[in-house]
Amino acid sequence: MTGPIEPVAASRTNVLAIVSLTSGIFGLTFMPLLGGLIAVITGHLSRKEIHTSGEAGDGLAKGGLVTGYIGLAFAVVGLVIYGIFMAIFAMTGNMMDPYP
Repeated sequence: MTGPIEPVAASRTNVLAIVSLTSGIFGLTFMPLLGGLIAVITGHLSRKEIHTSGEAGDGLAKGGLVTGYIGLAFAVVGLVIYGIFMAIFAMTGNMMDPYP
């Protein structure tokens, strides 16, 4: 016969890890630059806190970092493409003028 069952205390999930993942997802869907920056910053901060405090949420922080970096990559690629198009349009002049 065994003794009484002891309840196991659930470990707390780091709040910054949750913020990192949600802002990373937000960055992939709506605003890549802002969401990616927030996800990367809070992801690194939360991983540091998790390693020092022993809280749960390291996977959430890693997911936030991955989605944040992907969102930042999308933002950089989008800005480069935008810059190329603006340079092309600036060099070609007004193509809509019917009387050159």
